[in-house]
Amino acid sequence: MFKDEILPSTNQPLPIAVVGEAILRQQAIEVRDFDNALRQLAEQMAISMVAAKGVGIAAPQVHSPLALFIMASRPNERYPDAPLMNPEVVVNPQILSTSANMVSGEEGCLSVPGKRFSIWRHQTIVVRYQDLAGHWQQTELTGFIARIFQHEFDHLQGITLLERSQMPEQKQMALEGKPQA
Repeated sequence: MFKDEILPSTNQPLPIAVVGEAILRQQAIEVRDFDNALRQLAEQMAISMVAAKGVGIAAPQVHSPLALFIMASRPNERYPDAPLMNPEVVVNPQILSTSANMVSGEEGCLSVPGKRFSIWRHQTIVVRYQDLAGHWQQTELTGFIARIFQHEFDHLQGITLLERSQMPEQKQMALEGKPQA
């Protein structure tokens, strides 16, 4: 959202963009203002994510062009084996390094309702991002949490799960049944 835009009531979920909407194909823009409007957007994104039973949500999915997403892994009906973590707001994320080891896992997406895909992702990633106060954080993520980060990061690059599933490297790894060297 931009500074002069007014968000709807903070206790209501925002509408979620679905595949085909232009906002999902756009590269997200860097967050420069760490203000109340950004915190309000993050709060409403969290409400929207919980209402849709997601474990993550990116700003473009709620029609905002900002480089922002939330990771909030927890067991639910879509991901019964998901690990429990405190919600993490991720602003202006970067992936600094990735493991050579890749693993396949089933993913769904709030913007591709009713569909699930088997997607290869890096098992471990080292990431850097800002929190809602603008402070830089750096950490290593593994397993399901790394998968969430990579999935939401894709949204900020204008890549949906549908596009990721059709990328040549996904098809090649699926044929081989293992990651490429």
